[in-house]
Amino acid sequence: MDQPLRVGVAGLGTVGASVVRILSRRENALGRAGRGVRLVAVSSRTRNRDRGIDIERCAWFDDPVALARSSELDCFVELIGGSDGVAKAAVEAALESGKHVVTANKALLAAHGLDLARLAEKNGVALAFEASAAGGIPIVKTLREALAGNEITRVSGILNGTCNYILSRMEHEGLSFEDCLADAQRLGYAEADPTFDVGGFDTAHKLSILASLAFGTEIDADAIYVEGISSITPLDLKMADDLGFRIKLLGVAERNKSGIEQRVHPTMVPKDSAIAQVMGVTNAVTIDADAVGEITLVGPGAGGDATASAVVADIADVARGRFGAPFGLPIARLEKMKRAPMQRHEGGYYVRLSVLDRPGAAAAIATRLAQADISLESIVQRRAEGPVHDDPEQRSLRAVPVVLTTYATSETAIRAALDKVSADGHITEPPQLIRIERE
Repeated sequence: MDQPLRVGVAGLGTVGASVVRILSRRENALGRAGRGVRLVAVSSRTRNRDRGIDIERCAWFDDPVALARSSELDCFVELIGGSDGVAKAAVEAALESGKHVVTANKALLAAHGLDLARLAEKNGVALAFEASAAGGIPIVKTLREALAGNEITRVSGILNGTCNYILSRMEHEGLSFEDCLADAQRLGYAEADPTFDVGGFDTAHKLSILASLAFGTEIDADAIYVEGISSITPLDLKMADDLGFRIKLLGVAERNKSGIEQRVHPTMVPKDSAIAQVMGVTNAVTIDADAVGEITLVGPGAGGDATASAVVADIADVARGRFGAPFGLPIARLEKMKRAPMQRHEGGYYVRLSVLDRPGAAAAIATRLAQADISLESIVQRRAEGPVHDDPEQRSLRAVPVVLTTYATSETAIRAALDKVSADGHITEPPQLIRIERE
């Protein structure tokens, strides 16, 4: 029998500690698959912290780069995080010294994935990253291996558990975004600085990886249009429910006649769709392909054990010798991504306006939309809060919520029309615009 795969783990946070526990618990089971796996070394910023794991038999490295270069190692597991700095230096050091690398670092891959994959190819080692997108869902293996016989046209899904948790609670409990975010931080679902999650950037990094795997293209994270969820209000969620929708933060990558469109934004999805049923911190990814049609994978998108499960699966594949081109094709065969501009996106839209309660305002808004060839599917006017004045002048200072939904139109047309609506002075705040996905 071959000697065990010698593994070193850099980063002993929530995920790293879970990886150590799983490797200890499953060492015999992993060995039965062929080559055994043995944890031999670890690295972290703090040595004496109680993590609830036994690392007494492991060599300790203060410097993860030194761990990555150690001759006592066959496989380096990077769980430090961050797109640059020590994480990047350690992964490069491991690959350059002929070590296999397993990582959960989507920011690193989004920024430097192609260069790292090129380095892995050059040295004949693995660069494995199942845990980098959608936590415990085996989406990387599905796209790279299981669907190799398919032409994929679209990948979309809920890729951030923090945002899905916040939107789920806002919908069910009528809470504001700010209140839900504060509670998510208290429970540990959101960071002290939540911008990376609620701003949509975490989802964008994951989407860039999935798009490369799905379409055989180079990663192009800069091409992704990104909106977060901070502008979503309880009224938007209530109106979505009344209209037969739920609001989810989706990452979408799809091939169309203009190229490959990549976007992250709040989206209205039909309440009876599979994606609409995914609540809380759960993630889901839907793949549209020619042979299998549409498939949806659902599972835990975050958390120590779920992410560690994906990390250990990659380690097991390395131990078995199952690895190939990190992004499914050799780097030289990956195509340059042809970007489809967001301005050319076409679909339905939900628009919420705060309209001054005065004669002609609604007609003027409808005229602006008609001038842009935008057809309205529905118009709903909500009752304004506060007292109703008999004095027309006082009443004209009051704003009432008006919600419009459109049939398919272009991003360019709807934004140009709303710019003119704003300039006309009939609304009191910027329009709320949410895209609708009907399929």
